[in-house]
Amino acid sequence: MKNGDLLTAAEAAQFDVLLTVDQGIIFEQNLTSRKIAIVVFRAKSNRLRDLIPLMATALARLESIEPGETIHIG
Repeated sequence: MKNGDLLTAAEAAQFDVLLTVDQGIIFEQNLTSRKIAIVVFRAKSNRLRDLIPLMATALARLESIEPGETIHIG
């Protein structure tokens, strides 16, 4: 599924947040009118061992993220 379709499907399913390692999503999609928040992980790779250290920060940020907001972690 392409990013635009994925975001639309996630919003239709009433997801609040999309977690991704796709750092280009902010340049490829118009996110200003979206109802879903996006968390972009910046890690050495998309392997679990590189993402796990970022989880505590991600969980803390989920408490305050707003719809349409994009945050970067890592």
